[in-house]
Amino acid sequence: MPRRWRPNNVPNQRPDGVTPSQTVGPYFKYGLTPNGEYRWNDAFTNNLLTPDVSGERIRVEGKVYDGDGAAVVDCMLEIWQADAQGRFCDPQDKRALPNSSFKGFGRVGTDKTGSYAFDTIKPGSVPDPDGKPQAPHILLAVFARGMLLHLYTRIYFDDEASNAADPVLAQVPADRRATLIAKKGGGSVYTLDIHLQGDNETVFFDV
Repeated sequence: MPRRWRPNNVPNQRPDGVTPSQTVGPYFKYGLTPNGEYRWNDAFTNNLLTPDVSGERIRVEGKVYDGDGAAVVDCMLEIWQADAQGRFCDPQDKRALPNSSFKGFGRVGTDKTGSYAFDTIKPGSVPDPDGKPQAPHILLAVFARGMLLHLYTRIYFDDEASNAADPVLAQVPADRRATLIAKKGGGSVYTLDIHLQGDNETVFFDV
């Protein structure tokens, strides 16, 4: 199983009333990631863009690999992010939402090459629980067969100077931070591969 890494400011115990999550897989593909292969509408897709959304439009893409370096072709990824103003589409965020249709949540299954992609906007900075500003990032959950618990990680962007002061990224060992930072290529495309195990294993958070 992949190793979990816990930031210093994340408590060891879950709040009362929250039960541990488990997965029976995303392997009921027809229900979660049909991708046009079944007569079923996707509840969520990899395209988060809406007509009223503002901000820099980007694509985040990459591949998912197992511990042997083989592509994982039946993995499911979910993302959750703030909008370009750093606001979440969530009742707990009381600030006004200029992007009323942008939900900030997306889901995709890897294809036969292990590849994934999300079309979205670059998120704005949001404060951490202590009020410190965080660098723009996307939260990522990884579901795959053989894992009873899905994995949590983050996607940062290599062209953000604020990465240097991000309070969570600063707690990750310097030699492993690159596993969380998507590299900008041509146009507005950022690339980040996910490694479930092995020498290049992605940093996963124990939350």
